[in-house]
Amino acid sequence: MPSSAPPSVAPLADPLRRTPLDARITSLLDAARTDPAFGTDVAATLSWARSVGALAPRPGAGTAALWRLLAEAAAVDVTGARILEPLLDARAILAERAAEADAPDAVRALAEDRTTAWGVFAAEGPGLRVDARREDDGWRLTGTKPWCSLAGALDAALITAWAGEERTLFAIDLGDPGAAARPGPWHARGLAAVVSAPLDLDDVAAVAIGDPGWYLRRPGFAWGGMGVAAVWWGGAQPIIDRIASAARGERADQLSQAAAGRVAAASWAASAVLADAAAAVDAGISGREAALLAARVRAVVADAVRTVLETEERVLGPGPVTVDEAHARRVADLGLYLRQDHADRDLARLGRLDGEVRA
Repeated sequence: MPSSAPPSVAPLADPLRRTPLDARITSLLDAARTDPAFGTDVAATLSWARSVGALAPRPGAGTAALWRLLAEAAAVDVTGARILEPLLDARAILAERAAEADAPDAVRALAEDRTTAWGVFAAEGPGLRVDARREDDGWRLTGTKPWCSLAGALDAALITAWAGEERTLFAIDLGDPGAAARPGPWHARGLAAVVSAPLDLDDVAAVAIGDPGWYLRRPGFAWGGMGVAAVWWGGAQPIIDRIASAARGERADQLSQAAAGRVAAASWAASAVLADAAAAVDAGISGREAALLAARVRAVVADAVRTVLETEERVLGPGPVTVDEAHARRVADLGLYLRQDHADRDLARLGRLDGEVRA
């Protein structure tokens, strides 16, 4: 693939950014940078994401380039990357299943589609459940799924539902008469455009993507979780740039310079971890090792991005988040998106996995 990065810059770039991008993807990123609708207009951003999805590499084959793409999109606009990431994840899931010898023709047809705007709805919530039943004409889904981001704007979704005692992954058409996306509640100040509300399903036709439990067992489950961390890291870059700019100003002192050093080190560490993990994914890491790697990567990147957000608050003060709309939106978007990391709960899981490997 042709590189868009000047050779003289590459050696000093953060490790993940040393990975070249396809020139066509670079062109689409350039278009996003100059389009005021990117990240603010959901329909326009989804149209852009469809175009990117037709060109994006898959995890396991060009993972570093995929994660750099997600990071660069987040550096332009966090909401834009939040819209892109599940679309790419859904296509990766379909491609992963289609590559298996026993994949049904219906799944292979879905994997070959390049125009559908997909979501991935796999969250569970108290009192909410989607059940799957098999009829003569195929699977049907009934129930309510929580946290279905942009269900009212997308074309289709991969959704988990209970078939017996295990969850199974299905594909559904969100235009089905039995699929009703709720408009809320959604009072978030960050990611305000990415409405994540319940989806009600009433006898909705579905295509089974894998056997019960396949969605969680597959290597790509861990790989996709690390892709989200790449978005967190990319979304922090403009904030780091702003902190560095303050450290170069006429009124800069050692405290501001130390703050710039703190976030630069945190960013470099996160980028190096992502680049190393991408190589492991391309080498086919799977099973418990992949789960441990994903937990480590997400912990390191989440900690780095929290360092950036905490430093931004201390160093830049109230000014930028009160008078600069783009900066204020970025801080709010990134803060909410980072809550996909479950903090101490995820650290406890990491500790358990690490202990199992060391035993």
